Amino acid sequence: MGTVTALRRYPVKSMLGEALTTVWVTQEGLSGDRVFAVLDEAGAVGSAKHPRKWEPLLRCRSWLTGPGTARVELPDGIALPAGTAELDARLSDLLGRQVSVSDSPPEHGTLERAVPEYDGGVPDTARDGASVDETGDTITSGRVASGTFFDYGTVHLVTTASLQRLRQVYPAGDFDPRRFRPNLVVDLPGGPRFPEDSWLGSTLRIGEALFQVTVPTPRCVVPTLSHDELPADPGIMRAVAREHRVPVLSLGRLSCLGVYLDVLEPGAVQVGDAVTIGASG
Repeated sequence: MGTVTALRRYPVKSMLGEALTTVWVTQEGLSGDRVFAVLDEAGAVGSAKHPRKWEPLLRCRSWLTGPGTARVELPDGIALPAGTAELDARLSDLLGRQVSVSDSPPEHGTLERAVPEYDGGVPDTARDGASVDETGDTITSGRVASGTFFDYGTVHLVTTASLQRLRQVYPAGDFDPRRFRPNLVVDLPGGPRFPEDSWLGSTLRIGEALFQVTVPTPRCVVPTLSHDELPADPGIMRAVAREHRVPVLSLGRLSCLGVYLDVLEPGAVQVGDAVTIGASG
């Protein structure tokens, strides 16, 4: 059906990650993905979904150096091991408040999201319950998935067909997949627009691993922010909101791109692996 053209993981949540040629997939997702996060003293988990508070994390890069260990490169080019006091001090300076890097998800850690202006950015019920915080942004507040630093799904997939459709409706935008922070990019040459919509509930065999497609991926403000050499572009999410709002669980019609996957069978996945769709569960 398609071919894996890119594999990415993000050892520290909301930082730039690393491109891979092969990765072991466990029941918890790609090995080494989102195993660390930046926490502040108020109990918030660092997420660029609240840009005024956490956007500088997207100017840092993280990569694994071994099992359970990682390094972080700061915007000034200095690289330090995750979990060290020096890195925590430098990140605190960068963010303007006391923070630390942790590999232990807090039991009651909060995950804050800025409420975007475009339709479908958050569920209507969440928008109704939003509040203005100390930064002046209107935000919603929730939790990370229990025992993890994931927002919801453990593996995130986007297709080249969906990105190509968005390029057609917003030619001025750079729809580089890195903006959407996927784990897997699947090439579907000549496929229908937003082919993932028809996969919900189906299984995907990718390399040695077997996945189940669970839910469309609702998009936040992060794709509009600067990523590496990719400039900030608010039009990116406006295009998604115009072109692709779909039902998500009981949350209503949200602006989505890509799908979340659960891991049914662990195994190795490589760039170039074929993607085969199976029956719905």
